[in-house]
Parts: sequence; C-alpha cells; structure tokens
Amino acid sequence: MDLLSTYILHQADNALIMGHRNSEWTGHGPILEQDIALSNIALDLIGQSRNFYQLAASRLNEFAPGESVSEDDLAYLRDVNEFRNFILTEQVNGDWAKTILRQFYFSTYQFLLYKELVKSEYPEIAAICEKSIKETRYHLKWSSEWVIRLGDGTLESHTRMMEAIKLLNPWISELFIPADFEYEAAATGAGILPDGLKEEWFHQVNKVFEISTLPALTSEKKPMQILSGKKGVHSEQLGYLLAEMQFLQRAYPGSTW
Repeated sequence: MDLLSTYILHQADNALIMGHRNSEWTGHGPILEQDIALSNIALDLIGQSRNFYQLAASRLNEFAPGESVSEDDLAYLRDVNEFRNFILTEQVNGDWAKTILRQFYFSTYQFLLYKELVKSEYPEIAAICEKSIKETRYHLKWSSEWVIRLGDGTLESHTRMMEAIKLLNPWISELFIPADFEYEAAATGAGILPDGLKEEWFHQVNKVFEISTLPALTSEKKPMQILSGKKGVHSEQLGYLLAEMQFLQRAYPGSTW
C-alpha cells in the first residue's frame, strides 16, 4: 500500500474508532438530550470515515486493477495491526468525564487539521475536509462546553475531570509525532506534518482548561515510545473493539442488508 493511501486510512480510522466509541453511549447517556447529541456526533464521525474509506478504496483499486476493495473491506476485514488510528481514540469510554475529555482532545486536533487540509493539493482530501469541518466545529464547541461544565462544576465533577486528564494525557504525544505516511503527504502537498499543530493545540486546550479551573497542560518532554497506533502498535482496547464491531461481517462474509 502506498503511503498516501495510508495517510487517508489514518484519517478514516481515527474517525471510525472515535465514532464507534461514542456510539457505545447510545441509550446510556446522562440525559436524553446529550445522549442524542453524542449519538449524532458518532454518526458524523462514521460518515467522515466512510468518505475517507471510499477515497482510499478508489486509490487501492486504481493501483491494483485485478482486485476489488470496498469501504466495508477496509473497515471490517483489516486486523488490529493494520489500523492506523490514534491510541487516544480507542481508549474505553469510562465515565462521562473521560468520554468528554477524549472527544475534546480529538476534536481540537481534528478541527486544526481540517483547517489545514481544506488547502490540500489533493482535491478529494480537500473536499472531504471542507464538508467535515462544519461538523467538527460543532463537536469542538459541544465538548468544550462540557469540559467547562464539569471542570468548574461540583467537587465530584472536577475530581472526575482530573482523573480523566490523568488517564488520557499519556496518549497526547502521539498526535504530534509524524509518521512516514505523514512525511509523504506533506512532501506531495496532500497533507501536513502534525507537529505544526502542536503549539496551537495546547493553546486552545489550555484556554478552555483555564475557564474550567483545570491545570494547564504542558508539552510532554518524553514522547511515548512503546505504543504507536500510527505504526499499527495499539493498546489491547482496540482488539476488543474490533472483535465486536467486525463480528457480523467476519461470521457471515459478504452479508448485506
């Protein structure tokens, strides 16, 4: 698989895995309105992933005319080590505070990324991001408001946000460490290097944290070395997620509605 196709799959995998995690809250949200809001965010993300998977499948079929790869194949028939999503996105939901903070971290990153990718020299990538950024802007606004509500709320909600920070912060550094496919995308003008987003990401997160009475984040001095979702080395959580998500297609190959 060429590196640009992997770059596109990276965007698709991030959106799919985050969307699936959010969908696990459907019917279990704290109040009906927010249950529906998070379910809609899940649908937005899965829709974004579908657009990227379709683009990746089109490229793969172009390079290998004898094969026929579909968006469903890419979502349901790849193994854990073939996924390129951030480890942040695959972390279990935990409580509402952890889910909110995970979404806030990811949406902040995704919004900054899409703002740059709408200028991509690869027209199909630019088009997907131009369409998706409208949704991502809402995801960021929604999650920001919840971070403020929980961080500057009761002692209990503040404590849970502090625990969420402790659990999720080890996975932040991966967002900004370039992978080989990101170097290729940047070199061809199709994408950007993620380390260029780092300063603005911390600035935007800390602006919300200040209002939320949460401690400011600082850039980690030592990047995570053992795991890297971009390289296909994931936490155990992704295996459980894929086992559930892919079960039907693997148990009954070729099933259609």
